[in-house]
Amino acid sequence: MTADPTTQTLAQLGDATPEKVAARFAEVRARFDEQAAEHSAKKDAEEWKSFVVAWTGRKSGALTNIGDNWLKPAPKELKPTVGQELNKLKAHVEATLEEKRKEIEAASEEAAAARDQVDLSLPGVERAIGTRHIIRQTFDELLRIFLSIGFSVVEGPEIETPYYNFEALNIPEHHPARDNMDTFYIEGPPDGRAGSSAAADKRATAGKYLLRTHTSPMQIRTMEKQAPPVRIVVPGKVYRRDNPDSTHGYMFHQIEGLAVDTDITFCDFKGTVEYFVREFLGPKAKTRLRPSYFPFTEPSAEVDATCHVCGGTGCRVCKFSGWIELFGAGMVNPAVYGFVKYDPEKLSGFAFGMGVDRLAMMKYGITELPLLFQNDVRFLRQFP
Repeated sequence: MTADPTTQTLAQLGDATPEKVAARFAEVRARFDEQAAEHSAKKDAEEWKSFVVAWTGRKSGALTNIGDNWLKPAPKELKPTVGQELNKLKAHVEATLEEKRKEIEAASEEAAAARDQVDLSLPGVERAIGTRHIIRQTFDELLRIFLSIGFSVVEGPEIETPYYNFEALNIPEHHPARDNMDTFYIEGPPDGRAGSSAAADKRATAGKYLLRTHTSPMQIRTMEKQAPPVRIVVPGKVYRRDNPDSTHGYMFHQIEGLAVDTDITFCDFKGTVEYFVREFLGPKAKTRLRPSYFPFTEPSAEVDATCHVCGGTGCRVCKFSGWIELFGAGMVNPAVYGFVKYDPEKLSGFAFGMGVDRLAMMKYGITELPLLFQNDVRFLRQFP
């Protein structure tokens, strides 16, 4: 007998009775079960396909061979037995193959899922996360302080007219104060209609515009449009024709404030300044006011605070004075009210202006102004 009995006829196998035929089919079935278990255990999809073809192939599969070699040439008396046994074998083979197919497919899907699964125990890929720039952080902190005591925030154009930048702030043409505020001028149309505001266009000087030297022009614009009381802070970029060095630049940031109402006194001004300094530099910080001069305030003062490094005892940062200059301020000059049609007999107020870049450098110990604008990630990462 050959290794594969399905390639021989029943007569060649010597199976001439129904009992022997049934035994022969049982032998084939056992052989199929053994091979099926062996191939399914390997979980190899290609080998499994070859096994299925070997048993169910139309040309040379084992079931096809049984039909051709056992059923067709079988004697008349054995045909019913061969047919019944062949049908049982087919049903068993098909059911077993379907069951094993599902097991192999499930195993393949599990293997694929295992390959694609993210290993949560591995370190993650670090992604760079952006943060607020140190200037933006300082802006936000300053605005938070003033918003907490009733000020509101207004913003305005960086391209201004000489009227709003100088004249309406009591700095007429040829005034010596303009020397410290030399800026960049822009030539506009001769009729002065380059701006978006009709009032600004009308007050442009022969089409001449400039990059604002402070954010104070928005104080004038706000008072033109709004009746008292006024309590505003104006953040933004400003420009001056300075040669860049460790503490100067042609562009920097300011926050200027204005409060106008009836019965505002110098005491209100001093209390506001002291509150701001304590909130920004800490509760132990002290302030002092030094007489100064600004065309748009009278009286004017420079606001100093105890040195944030030595606490007022004296060090190289404060030049052993114990004090650091913060910003300029003062009571609004009554002459300014005349430009906005406010009554100086009934109203009073105070104004202040501070450099955001300088405050950031002072608070965080930065010694070089250009570091703030060089976009060096190594520097910026120190202020998350």
